Amino acid sequence: MTSTSTPGGPTRPLAAPHPGGAPMVLSDHLRIVRRRWMLIASMVLLGTLGAGVATSLVEPEYSSTAQVYVSVQTQDGSTSSLQQGSSFTQNQAAAFADLASSPLVLDPVVSALGLGVTPQSLSGRITATAKANTPLINVTARAADPVRAAELSNAVVASMTEVIPELQRPLDSAVSPVKLTITRSGQVPVVASSPDAVTNLAIGAFVGLAVGLGLAVLRSMLDTRIHGKEDLARLTRSPVLGVVGFDAGLRGGPLVMATDPHGRSAEAIRQVRTNLQFVNPDARPRQIVVTSAVPGEGKSTTAANLALALAEAGGRVLLIDADLRRPSIASMFGLEGAAGLTTLLIGQAEVDDVVQTWGTSSLDVITSGAIPPNPSELLGSGPMTDLLAKLAERYETVVLDAAPLLPVTDGAVLTKLTDGALFVVGAHEARQAQVTSALESLATVDGTVLGVVLNGADVRRSATYEYYDYTTEEQPAPRRPGILGRARAARAARADREAAADREAGAARASTATSSGPSPDAA
Repeated sequence: MTSTSTPGGPTRPLAAPHPGGAPMVLSDHLRIVRRRWMLIASMVLLGTLGAGVATSLVEPEYSSTAQVYVSVQTQDGSTSSLQQGSSFTQNQAAAFADLASSPLVLDPVVSALGLGVTPQSLSGRITATAKANTPLINVTARAADPVRAAELSNAVVASMTEVIPELQRPLDSAVSPVKLTITRSGQVPVVASSPDAVTNLAIGAFVGLAVGLGLAVLRSMLDTRIHGKEDLARLTRSPVLGVVGFDAGLRGGPLVMATDPHGRSAEAIRQVRTNLQFVNPDARPRQIVVTSAVPGEGKSTTAANLALALAEAGGRVLLIDADLRRPSIASMFGLEGAAGLTTLLIGQAEVDDVVQTWGTSSLDVITSGAIPPNPSELLGSGPMTDLLAKLAERYETVVLDAAPLLPVTDGAVLTKLTDGALFVVGAHEARQAQVTSALESLATVDGTVLGVVLNGADVRRSATYEYYDYTTEEQPAPRRPGILGRARAARAARADREAAADREAGAARASTATSSGPSPDAA
């Protein structure tokens, strides 16, 4: 959709949809992590707990390792024979290691230990590895009992020292050229070799993190609600005039400009008021419609507090409840709502008859009056146009609280008759499609959107609001002096009294001397 603009004024057709399929950049991922950190943390915690539970359910297993040395017995003991024997044992060590889990080696082990299992089932608990380029073979046995693990490893290497040399013995010789020597016996392990709790917990946490990030990205892709200013920037070119933080009181409808004028919400409303003055410096908006896409986004409370903020800055301000579907201004201000805007439009009263002044401010209010059967037609009628022209002569600013744009056309009709609309978007409430449709409805009637207010945003972690707490601090009460301080003060006071007494005595002596001076006769 193309955009048009007036000289010095705001852009009117505002929808600027985010290009579909645009790749996510690093800032998008960081925003997702920041927004969904609780989900990610929950998945990490769940993955870690799951790994911990699985680890605790696995029966611990102990490992014991024994070692044998393979050598060749030569007859002449020459150097060449020794070299050939060493090369032979290194080459054969891998084959001997494979024999460690064979029935030929394990049959004697089963018999010796009385295990009552087959060699085939026992082989799964035996692991033998030949160390590279060495004649050493490590045999590791695993068992649920640490003592049994040591017994198994020692029994296997003992069987190997008997079975393997016999396999290598020539038929015509009584002595085998191969000899296996036990170099290290298996020890009873103290700590279970499996499960590895630390590794399992780390894997569980990593899997939880991956799942959490995936769910966070998926939820962000499926969640089309407006959460922050960056979401609005992808939908509209209209300026965001202010971000009103979430406040249970504000969302409930109180007039924070009156009840908490120095609070964060009140300061945010003042920021909206200030930014409105600069939307179009050449022609400051004087008649402003406050509306939203759907109900429940806080448009009425925003309109009421904005009107109070404008009146606070000086000048005559009028607030009109133009939401003829669900009026709320009368109850919000505690005013009479029987006669109001509809009474004016049907010619049963004059402006002075229905205007109500609120408090001691320069704010006047016109409530909605009776709810008519045809609000859209009434708001777009000639009497409404004439009324707005008459009010422009009496008031510097007129704020109109209008119905939401998507359910009805009232807000769009009023926007066309005024200087423009202030579009309120409820954070975590409005969806992107709703905002886009509402803005398109204003563009259809060639209405001007002055700006957007994001209402109910989560600003608890935002630095934007830190300066709002810059208030006058109460001065601490003066500290009572200690014992030494009181003693010094007493001595100083006593010295002052003595000095005063000396001055009084001196003055008295001088007065006496003057009165008793030489008489005239003596002179």
